[in-house]
Amino acid sequence: MRLNNINSGLIKILVGRNLPDVHYMKDLKARSFGDRCVHVYKTFVIHPIKRRLAKYYLSILRKCFDIKVIGITGSAGKTSTKEMLSSILSLKGETIYSYANIDPVYNIPTTILKCRPSTKYLVLEMGVEYPGEMDFYLWLAKPNIAVITNINPTHLTYFKSVDNVYKEKVKLALFMEENDRVVLNREDTYLKKTIKDTRGMVTYFGKGTNVYSDKYRIKRSGSIYTLHINGKRVAVNLPIIGRHFVNNSLAAAAVAYDLGISPTDIKKGLENFIPLEHRMNIIELENNRVIIDDTYNNNPKAARETLKSFNETSKVYKNYKKGIVFGDMLELGEDSEKYHQEIGRVISGMDIGFIICVGKESNIIIEIVKKNNNFVKTYGAKDKNEAYLLLKSLLSENTLVLLKGSRSIGLDDVVEKLSQ
Repeated sequence: MRLNNINSGLIKILVGRNLPDVHYMKDLKARSFGDRCVHVYKTFVIHPIKRRLAKYYLSILRKCFDIKVIGITGSAGKTSTKEMLSSILSLKGETIYSYANIDPVYNIPTTILKCRPSTKYLVLEMGVEYPGEMDFYLWLAKPNIAVITNINPTHLTYFKSVDNVYKEKVKLALFMEENDRVVLNREDTYLKKTIKDTRGMVTYFGKGTNVYSDKYRIKRSGSIYTLHINGKRVAVNLPIIGRHFVNNSLAAAAVAYDLGISPTDIKKGLENFIPLEHRMNIIELENNRVIIDDTYNNNPKAARETLKSFNETSKVYKNYKKGIVFGDMLELGEDSEKYHQEIGRVISGMDIGFIICVGKESNIIIEIVKKNNNFVKTYGAKDKNEAYLLLKSLLSENTLVLLKGSRSIGLDDVVEKLSQ
């Protein structure tokens, strides 16, 4: 059933203003008749009612109780930034925030309806997968503070180019008014120019700003660094490894400081942050076998950051053999080959003993590594089951292995099997 076969205007009235067409009949062909009926009922009855209830309920909370709404978007780091910020804000008042990383089209209304009159902060993750989604979020829940973590090549199957990714995500900043705040990553090439176009008050974080980090080092339990905020500094023990997570903490710190929270409380909130599953989690097995689980998501920028962090972490595990299990990076459209070649060149320069590539696209990485580094043993696996068997045979005593992939590749299942 295609949208152009029915009244598009009527559908938009029923389902929700500015919601991209793809959500109306999403995955309908793959469903049984019974599932189709349930899907149509939810799409045209349950969700539209829920969205409008959430929208008007939030309007009441704003007018009567002065709730602060923070919207977070970006190509990577949204969920971790949200979790870090919520950990900080919860020290100062009741904080409601998006659960996990469920499709925001459904998650945002549910999150709003969890708020109470006593709720002080509402933190919403506004991830976009299709053109037009940000318009819907802004209709539903316009933030007081907009946060954009970065702009990278993601969901190119739908956006076609990184420029289009930027155009969609930057709507969050452009929608802000004079009394609103916008928090941006100064180190991101795309976001440097956003300050000219938004009416909101802009706070940048990263190198060359008033919110930055230095003296970074890594240990088995996480990252240690000094956080600088407007001339003040505090030492932070962040319970997760990786410079990219430190960057996420800068975004959270910038928002918190704009809300009047002291650096001391920001430090406390960051150190109380509980890392999510499958994001650079170090799992130590018996016989000095160690796996680093980063199997939640995978895109070119995130992959490069993860590989960099793996290099740094390997210094903590001296004299360990090292290997990588790498799953396909998905939804890269026509640029998929180019980005897999880039990752292949990065891995070629690493001091590892083996790499297992999972999926069709990752065969490109094997070709690049074979060409550039004769010391790395390469293995191809068509799926997660083959990857598990290969890794099980290679994961000997005193071995450190990074698993990097998206959920749809299933490397999280490999981690679970190895951990049993």
